[in-house]
Amino acid sequence: MNKVFKTLTLGCCILALSAFQANASDTAASKPSPDDAITMLKDGNQRFVSGNATHAHTDSARLAQCGTENQGDHAYATVIGCSDSRVPIERIFDAGFMDIFVIRVAGNVVDVDEAGSIEYGLAHVNTPVLVVLGHTQCGAVTAVTNAVQGHGHALEINIPPLVDNIQPAVERAIAAHPEAKGKDVIPFGIEENVWMGIEELFMRSPSSRELVKSGKVKVIGAIYDVSTGIVNWLPEEKVASILAQVETNPSREMNAMAGGDTAKH
Repeated sequence: MNKVFKTLTLGCCILALSAFQANASDTAASKPSPDDAITMLKDGNQRFVSGNATHAHTDSARLAQCGTENQGDHAYATVIGCSDSRVPIERIFDAGFMDIFVIRVAGNVVDVDEAGSIEYGLAHVNTPVLVVLGHTQCGAVTAVTNAVQGHGHALEINIPPLVDNIQPAVERAIAAHPEAKGKDVIPFGIEENVWMGIEELFMRSPSSRELVKSGKVKVIGAIYDVSTGIVNWLPEEKVASILAQVETNPSREMNAMAGGDTAKH
């Protein structure tokens, strides 16, 4: 019985995926360009900061659409940000239902689960842009910075594996800014953690690399200021530099699809 159920389930998944792929090109063609999607995010944040938010796509009509339509026909951005309650991602971009495919995790780290969620947002929801969004006063980066500097404290058992991706970012920040001491390292660590998330994504995800290289998707870093509501956008050219470095790294993952050879990363 279990074998029959699994076979039927696999068959249904294959049929659903085939139907999805048949419509994917049409969906992608109807989306804004990566540059236009970034402009939409910037405009939305400006409305939010200025107190002129429109709260579009949050009414009952849009809710009804959610019950009958595919998010892939609407979402224009994938955003990975922190779980911090001070960073309500849809609100800071003045976005509504089906506008943004959101991934939230403490420290906006990109590990296996997050990379897979991003791949889904880019390859299946067909969003033309990915934002890796850090924020000021990040508790995860602060905790790791304190630990690296010898002022750490005991953490619950599942937290260290969650934030271990942040340690290399903090170490890079300390090396790049030897003049910064103590808590002054934290803002530099927050920015480096955004770059680290982008690097980890490119190392783990061949499909994301290909979407960026083809021009179908742009990846951009940003830092949200929790005290002003302003999203500060980081240089796009840095993303290109990270991608170029990853492409020469022999440890990068090469199998884009599940079921291939053993992963290299």
